[in-house]
Amino acid sequence: MMTRLRQLCLVLALACLAGSVAGCSSINERMGPAIGDTLPAWAGGLPRDVPPRKGTPEYDAYMREQERKRLEPAPTNANASAPPAALDPLH
Repeated sequence: MMTRLRQLCLVLALACLAGSVAGCSSINERMGPAIGDTLPAWAGGLPRDVPPRKGTPEYDAYMREQERKRLEPAPTNANASAPPAALDPLH
């Protein structure tokens, strides 16, 4: 009788553990992006120059801006024929 009770307790403990791990993964799936977007860069969050996430209105505006920049003609360099400035050697 004692071994059956011990086995039952073990099965219940493993079931509770499995349920709690499964619950954490579903919560993290929804909360992860929100937390990552709000964390400052010094605490491990995203840097300021990261493009917005796909599927958001900000992403569509960002892509339109990137396409506009891509279609602009390249600026001409007036100093293209001048030799590059000499750099001091590092010691």
